Amino acid sequence: MFRLVCSAVLSLLCCTAALAEPARQSPVTLDGTEQWLMHNAAGTPYRIMISLPEGELPWTGARPVLYILDANAYFPGFHSAKRGLKAYRQSIIVGIAYPGSDPLNFLRRSYDFSPPAPEGLNTPPQGGQDELLDFIEQQLMPAVAERFEVDPHQQSLFGHSFGGMFALYTLFTRPALFDHLVAASPSQWWRDRFLLEHEQAFARQVAANPALITHTSLALIAAEQDSPATREDASALARRLQPLSIHGLRVSEQLIDGEDHMSLPYRIPSLVLNQVFSNRRR
Repeated sequence: MFRLVCSAVLSLLCCTAALAEPARQSPVTLDGTEQWLMHNAAGTPYRIMISLPEGELPWTGARPVLYILDANAYFPGFHSAKRGLKAYRQSIIVGIAYPGSDPLNFLRRSYDFSPPAPEGLNTPPQGGQDELLDFIEQQLMPAVAERFEVDPHQQSLFGHSFGGMFALYTLFTRPALFDHLVAASPSQWWRDRFLLEHEQAFARQVAANPALITHTSLALIAAEQDSPATREDASALARRLQPLSIHGLRVSEQLIDGEDHMSLPYRIPSLVLNQVFSNRRR
């Protein structure tokens, strides 16, 4: 009898332990997404994350698209915000990410978002900004347009820190590529403020062809606890670009309370979605 009781107790304990121990299965995936593997012209791989559109086409007959840099880190938050906010479910988010699980791939982003470095100073690797822009313009955007009904007048780009620097470079050098750009805490100080030269060339280009920016917007977002230089550079850029509003360029500047440089991108997805999906070129 004693043995039977012990056996029953042991069985009960084993069952309780089994219930307490979760079954180990495959990793969590995000509903409403798909992934592509693409290679640029040099054969370098990119992990492309797609937040799929839901529901009927908008009244325009096409869907707005937001491209997200550093998507390993930031895509999940933007995707969840888009699905949670009914007004934006019809849209598409395209995350530009890298193979692997690192949230921020330091070496890849250092190369992709930066200008060429002076000889002997190319550590970490730098100089891939035009290669990435060529990949986005010539390969990624056409692939997205082939897969979905894309609104050519509502294409947007978001970047943070180095990615924000890249977003500004994109505006200055290829102003017709995106309708709306969001630069969060952009690193304008990099490489002796190399962006200033491109900003000046951009202003001259707009003076010669004002239609380039008639329907373009730039949102500059900084964190309260960003470095003073980052906050001041964003404000100074907004002031310098303000005269271009006569040609249609809309520039906004926002400071997010209570956040620092690294926490900012996780606080602002809904703000960014409202900025880029509430505006249309025409």
